[in-house]
Amino acid sequence: MGRTECWRPSASNPAPGPTSTNIPNAGWMHRMRLDANYDVYWSINESEVTFEVQVRTLGYLVFGLSPSGHIQDADLIVGWVHNGRPRFQDRHGLANGGSSLDPQQDYDLIGAHENETHTVMRFRRKLVTCDDKDLNITVSTSWMMYAYSASDPLSDADISFSNNPHGSKPVYLMHRSQFADDELPSDVKVWDLRNYQVSVPENEDTLHWCRIFKLPPLDRKHHMIRYEPVFTAGSQPFVHHMNVYECVGDPSVFEVLAATEGSRCYQPSMPPLFFNCNNVVVAWTAGSEGFTFPSEAGYPMNRAGGAKFFMLETHYDNPNLQSGIVDHSGLRLFYTSQLRHHDAGVLSVGIDPNWKHIVPPGQRRVVSEAHCVADCTQQALPSRGINVFAVNQHTHLLGRQVQLRHIRGDKELPALVDDTNYDVHYQEYRQFQKPVNVLPGDHLISQCTYNSESRSTITLGGLSTREETCLAYLLYWPRVDLSLCYSLPSLATILHSLGIQELHPGSDPVRIKSPPELADQTVEERLITFDWDKNFHTFQEATRRGAFRPLCWGKTQALIDVSLKSIEIEI
Repeated sequence: MGRTECWRPSASNPAPGPTSTNIPNAGWMHRMRLDANYDVYWSINESEVTFEVQVRTLGYLVFGLSPSGHIQDADLIVGWVHNGRPRFQDRHGLANGGSSLDPQQDYDLIGAHENETHTVMRFRRKLVTCDDKDLNITVSTSWMMYAYSASDPLSDADISFSNNPHGSKPVYLMHRSQFADDELPSDVKVWDLRNYQVSVPENEDTLHWCRIFKLPPLDRKHHMIRYEPVFTAGSQPFVHHMNVYECVGDPSVFEVLAATEGSRCYQPSMPPLFFNCNNVVVAWTAGSEGFTFPSEAGYPMNRAGGAKFFMLETHYDNPNLQSGIVDHSGLRLFYTSQLRHHDAGVLSVGIDPNWKHIVPPGQRRVVSEAHCVADCTQQALPSRGINVFAVNQHTHLLGRQVQLRHIRGDKELPALVDDTNYDVHYQEYRQFQKPVNVLPGDHLISQCTYNSESRSTITLGGLSTREETCLAYLLYWPRVDLSLCYSLPSLATILHSLGIQELHPGSDPVRIKSPPELADQTVEERLITFDWDKNFHTFQEATRRGAFRPLCWGKTQALIDVSLKSIEIEI
């Protein structure tokens, strides 16, 4: 988005007067259902946003934006239609749960009307209003607030948020998946990839379950154009994420595996061929409603030489060790023979899940970075590059900010994602209005900022929710043979960050040889006893600027040598 000027109504620039007539239809970019009686539509450009709320009520309605989902810091409008005349106010939330009229009225009512069942209001505002009572609209996560009453207010004192049906939902106002109200293609088919009677353990807080599926019979290439989650009643709170991967290998073995109910992932009992399923097709995370591909691209199914078998990986999270959870959740894929112009692909950029990814305890701000190095993109991308049209960034519980940085040569370009208000419970794909071109030789950095003040011990990288991760899934076209672009701090970098100079070779457990004051401690003991408050900044500097090991993988093999790299860009 470009630079946004502030706007205020004035004698020379008045706000248009409201109308109570029916409002012409608009081609909305985005839609969100806040509850069964409250729908919001909006379109956005570089300077302003236009909303329409359609609410099943003949009383007053409240709509708002908040950085936290709490009324006390919300930017609100209140509106109703009385005797055919619309009433409309720009307000802000108060700490006591009430609201107050803004001295500066920055929302412009375009029109409003009532019918037998609904109140409809359309209004607009600038992204930046220069009013400290308003929320600036940016690429970061914000919350939509809503409430509605059965009757009109008799006075300002009657306007209430919490005494009426109300709630809040997180949203990417600028980057929400585009709303397409067109009908699906006439030949669209549905493929459900669902688990079968998975018992979530009551004595473990994390379970990864993997199940193999065979592609339905298709007579030619198709495109997947949409996917959405499907939940067993009551199971949704326990499903943390679901990924679908393409599989390569012996078809006869996969035929046998596809006839089973699946098994635990990443355990000795997991069939070895499951590790051949590593090219991401779908990445769904908690809070997402699914994704609809743009009209120019679709994910290829049954392409020449393409995968015939797929693996659904489901991450269950049961922090309270609840018993009796049996799940059949999964993903629903929509596909068509009416091909789009481009084949889409998915690229994972992140930190390889490993203990070398360390988040120290008790810190307000810990930064971790994963590098997709220039050598990898130079080797894997076509001369015109790839066009990224959506990104989903993923952390576990400590994540507070996420970025996907873009370096070309010695210049840092605008970040693909820069969310300073990230919410770990809302990890939706962000769809760009215009795809971002990534060229051969570009360097991508998935950067995650954590708050570990709630933890008294270190948090290590890993697959469980209590561990941490830093991943970005990029949807792009045209599809290339690059599925994974990771990095991991080198062992030397980690040892240096902990003040360790040398280890005893071959020791088990691994013991420190020098410096003398640490001699014979194990590395684990050093991690536990390290004075993080005193040494945090030294640790952070060492891990962000130290050597790391890049990982660059196509569907079946590494694309570059895994020699150590050093960070040479300004961070």
